[in-house]
Amino acid sequence: MFDFVHKKRRIVQVILALATLPFLFWGLESYQSKEGEDQVALAAGEKILRQEFDQAVRNQKDTMRASMGAGFDDALLDKPEVRSAILEGLIQQRLLKHEASRLGLAVPDAQLVETIQNISSFQEDGKFSKPRYEELLRGQGLSPQAFEARVRQELMRQQLIAPYSESGFISDTVAERVLRLSEEKREVSLVQIRPEQFLGHIKPDDAAIKSYYDSHQAEFQLPEQIRLEYLVLSLDELIKQSHVSTDEAEKYFDEHRSEFGQPEERRASHILLSAPATAPESERAAARAKAEQLLIEIKKSPERFADLAREYSQDPGSAAKGGDLGFFARNMMVKSFEDAVFQMKMDEISKVVETDHGFHIIQLSAIKNAEPVSFDKVKGQVEQDVKKQKAEKVFGEMADEFSNMVYEQSDSLQPAAEKFGLSIQQSDWTGRNGGQPPYFTNERLLQEAFSDDVIKDKRNTEAVEVSPNTLVSARLLNYRPATTLSITELKDKISGLIARQEADKAAINEGKQKLAQLQEGKDEAVKWGATQQISRKEPHGLDNETLRAVFKADATKLPSYTGIANPQGGFTLIRVEHVTKPAPPEAAQQQAFARQLQQLIAQEELSAYLAGVRKRYEVSVSNENLEK
Repeated sequence: MFDFVHKKRRIVQVILALATLPFLFWGLESYQSKEGEDQVALAAGEKILRQEFDQAVRNQKDTMRASMGAGFDDALLDKPEVRSAILEGLIQQRLLKHEASRLGLAVPDAQLVETIQNISSFQEDGKFSKPRYEELLRGQGLSPQAFEARVRQELMRQQLIAPYSESGFISDTVAERVLRLSEEKREVSLVQIRPEQFLGHIKPDDAAIKSYYDSHQAEFQLPEQIRLEYLVLSLDELIKQSHVSTDEAEKYFDEHRSEFGQPEERRASHILLSAPATAPESERAAARAKAEQLLIEIKKSPERFADLAREYSQDPGSAAKGGDLGFFARNMMVKSFEDAVFQMKMDEISKVVETDHGFHIIQLSAIKNAEPVSFDKVKGQVEQDVKKQKAEKVFGEMADEFSNMVYEQSDSLQPAAEKFGLSIQQSDWTGRNGGQPPYFTNERLLQEAFSDDVIKDKRNTEAVEVSPNTLVSARLLNYRPATTLSITELKDKISGLIARQEADKAAINEGKQKLAQLQEGKDEAVKWGATQQISRKEPHGLDNETLRAVFKADATKLPSYTGIANPQGGFTLIRVEHVTKPAPPEAAQQQAFARQLQQLIAQEELSAYLAGVRKRYEVSVSNENLEK
């Protein structure tokens, strides 16, 4: 079923990525063998530890920094949606491994050997070198057995997803028709019939209000709520309370001079011949050959570097600027690129430099030397650093003692408050789904607060780390069980809900009646606004349902009329006045569009398959560990 010769190209791309990125040489086993570390997720019974997740975040950060250069903001990877996407990738790896095992997929030893021997990093003079292979793995702290297990796992994963990721097919006829439809434009006028036009005429009676109340009891139930008193032990507060003498600050400054002042920065331009690490070997070899040839030309005429960068560089961010990357310090670029730049002399042109993005030719154009700084200039920063250092030492000891005290003396927070000099604070009413920030949005703290130990037995919660270096313990002040509001309390609200529903029905009925009149030829039934030209590519703010209605309208006889009930309420009347058909696409345009459709279909197939695999296994995520 799977032709390895045909599939091997993609597999080798993936393994090449492993071979060229040292941080990926950590085998799966190296994470699973660690004990006592935070677990961020459990996928099909297999743990994903915090260490592995942090490494994946660092990997992504390195990739994005290399791609975006000095413009990359590390804070981007602190966004919850980005971190969740990275974790989802790790979960997917685990699930596909289990799925391959469930289906009985296997990778013959001969296939494994051939794949590894074809990795260029393990070759000398075009042939596989066992000493080089073992040396490279040893340098990364990885045994051949662990690496081969990882490669075998990747081969099985490729067997699983290849039929979906490479199955996109679309005929020329369909591609041509879809392209023409996407380019078609229609001139339309719209009229909105809104529920608000009818609200003033609708007055629900008591019988209607009672009927609604009786049939929507669940909507009017107030969930259980609690009010809490609580203590916060925070490193930030300890830092504020810390005192630093001038002698302490000066001593710290003398010991850490290199951390202050302006580091050395360099300005460079480059020409990139793109060939990602995942590209086929033939493609990377061609890019390298082209870079070597271009280097010969540049060395003959160095003054033409900027012009040649504009002509040949495949870096969209810098090509238009003659390859200029601006000033940057260390740790802002991918390592191999950065190492080359910081070893160069002024105006020097580098040899061809290889990175995961391809092959670079670099010209060093300026150097800003590191600038030392006086103690007086950074005194405030030094004092803050010393305060933090002192507070961290104290906080570690206090955190353990605080946690023990609120647990052992669980009938009151007062002893801990007196011991650590903390004030007892009070929360607002809080439900199980969260309350006031910053503390009572924490899932684990809420679980503790709504436990029987707290509500029934009147004990303190455990000390919960609600954010890095911040512990909170709480105890119950007041409790409200779940209750249902009375019809008297809800009468006005229910009246408004019913009126809105009836107004929406009236607007839709009005819209349908006017549409019938329009379709009978009575155009005067509606006062139309200005026309606008839209297409599927340029909807000009129309929602998907309205856009779909516009292009479903019969265009054989114009003007054509149609209408649609709006999800937000009311009815939209549509008049199609003119249709502009696109010119027949050129062959190259149609082929490119067909390829895009094929990729889209393949992605949809793969996404559907991965979603199905996700449902087949039990997956849980520890959000409190993920957010640390």
